[in-house]
Amino acid sequence: MTTKTTYINRLNPLEIRQSLGLSQERMSYLLHISTKTLGRWEKGETLPNGEAKQYLAKLKEIADLAHMVYTPPGVYEFMSTPMAVFDGYTALDLIRLNQHERVIAQLAADYEGLGY
Repeated sequence: MTTKTTYINRLNPLEIRQSLGLSQERMSYLLHISTKTLGRWEKGETLPNGEAKQYLAKLKEIADLAHMVYTPPGVYEFMSTPMAVFDGYTALDLIRLNQHERVIAQLAADYEGLGY
C-alpha cells in the first residue's frame, strides 16, 4: 500500500518543478491545473490523481533524464529553446501538447550521443 508520505517522496511536485527551473505558473500550465492546486500538492495538502498524476510522472522522467544529460542551466536551455528537431517548438511546448515521448526520445538520443 502506498502512503501519502511515500508518494510525495517518489513524485514530489516541488522537487520536479525546481529541477526543471519552472515557476509554479509555468508548471501548472504544463499540467493543465491551477496554480493553487499545484501549491496544495507541493505542500502535501492534496495529491494529484488521474491524468495529472500521469503528467507529473512524465515530468519526473523528463527531469531525471535531463539531469543525466545536462547541467542545471543546460536543462533549462534544453526545455525552453525552440529546436528544429521539435519543429520549432520547445520541449515545454511539446509537454503542454502531451508529446512527452518526443522530449524523452530526444533526451535519450542526447544521452547516447546521437542528438545535436
